[in-house]
Amino acid sequence: MADKTIKVTLVKSVIGTKQDHRATVRGLGLRKLNSSAMLEDTPAVRGMIRKVAYLVKCEG
Repeated sequence: MADKTIKVTLVKSVIGTKQDHRATVRGLGLRKLNSSAMLEDTPAVRGMIRKVAYLVKCEG
């Protein structure tokens, strides 16, 4: 499953969100609004995406 990738894009601002959610977004490699990152499809990454699902858009 690790050979697959997921494209994650930050579509909502992190202003006003919890500090640990901001840290999760940074851990996914996202900085500014509309920035994207190609990540490996692992259970850890999926958990991070699920935690901040209201901030990001995911394409498989």
